[in-house]
Amino acid sequence: MSQNFSRRGFMMTSAGVAMAAGPAVRSSLAANDKINVGFIAAGSRGFYLMQRLYVGSGDLIQIASVCDTYAGNLARAKDRVQTMGKNTPKTGVDYREILADPSIDAVVIATPEHLHHSMTLAAIKANKHIYVEKPLAHTIEEGAEVVKAAANYPKMIQVGTQNRSNPLYQKAKQMVQQGMIGEVHYVRAFWYRNFPMANSPNVGAAWRYVIPADVNQSNTDWARFLGPAPKRPFNVPRYFQWRNYWDYSGGISTDLLVHQTDISNFVLGKNVPISCMASGGIYQWGPPKDDREAPDTLSAIYEYADKFHLNYSCYFGNDHFGYGEQFMGYEGMIEVLNRGELNFVPQKFGGKLPAGVPARQEVHQNQPPAAGVTYDNLSVELHMRNWIDSIRGTAKPIAPAKEGQIAAIPGHLATLSYKNGRKILWDAKTERYRFS
Repeated sequence: MSQNFSRRGFMMTSAGVAMAAGPAVRSSLAANDKINVGFIAAGSRGFYLMQRLYVGSGDLIQIASVCDTYAGNLARAKDRVQTMGKNTPKTGVDYREILADPSIDAVVIATPEHLHHSMTLAAIKANKHIYVEKPLAHTIEEGAEVVKAAANYPKMIQVGTQNRSNPLYQKAKQMVQQGMIGEVHYVRAFWYRNFPMANSPNVGAAWRYVIPADVNQSNTDWARFLGPAPKRPFNVPRYFQWRNYWDYSGGISTDLLVHQTDISNFVLGKNVPISCMASGGIYQWGPPKDDREAPDTLSAIYEYADKFHLNYSCYFGNDHFGYGEQFMGYEGMIEVLNRGELNFVPQKFGGKLPAGVPARQEVHQNQPPAAGVTYDNLSVELHMRNWIDSIRGTAKPIAPAKEGQIAAIPGHLATLSYKNGRKILWDAKTERYRFS
């Protein structure tokens, strides 16, 4: 059976899930007040978030200030605000100027991940509402500090694990709660990509984003980019292609895997796994042309305390199977593929259903929510709108700091296991890890 879901219906479902997270917090904003937003970083992700914020919440916000450490990003972001927001924002290179501005109500932090911790803590100290990209922080310990600071914080914090706001995953969660796949002890999650071979180390490979031709030390603030990272001479690939380097990124684990362990938690009501064993390496992209440090191939096996197993794999050398999660229950399977397709397939049991297992029809949803709309874009719009609605007092964040930390820990565990070549164990009581 093919089942189509309307965009309006999905948006109502998203709002219901967000409200179910808890009672709304009363806002001091008047009903017709716009929220003044400052953007901390306007590179590829920040520029994209800016667009999605306008599309999903443009009538409720004004982007009043933007900072970035590369002049080209600032110029492009200023143009986007003038075009989509019809105002001219303040621009600068120092995020602390945005935090010090009393007219700024909320900030979007879209920097490389090694800066999330210090900037989020500074934004909390400045009493701003915060949208911070995933992962919450660069290490487990840093994330714990953010969660502690956010524990009694009255302003709204949302972590950018936007799959939680994707209507397809919310439908999958509902189907699991309705018992459509029975007991679930196993999930297979995967993310496969491919890239054209390139003659230059700067384009064509995994995370080798195109570097602007005008980049130099006079228009790129290298020291501010480094922040707490180890000091080193100006390095253009490290600045624009930072996901390849451990000083600024956890690689696959914190860029991709985090989304998939988080959404498995969300759909199935899970928490942090009790163990992880990860392995992989730099197999497809590497020397002599490529000095990347993070692997392009990674597998991770997770065990949970309640007889649950998650099998994760990622490879940057073939994209045939794309991206997805398969939730395997005794009575059926739900899979969400490429953030845009949902399939439910019941178990047939050879035509002889066990007692108590009802006959069910297959469900396949692979149509966009509306003409010209993708679920990927819609989920980001809904995620940011949930944050804006939380600020206005009509919702609660669907991905607050604590959930962001729970999402990030499996990624950090995979990185630690991979680097050390050992199985790693997590103690939920002490919130500490050790190697087996």
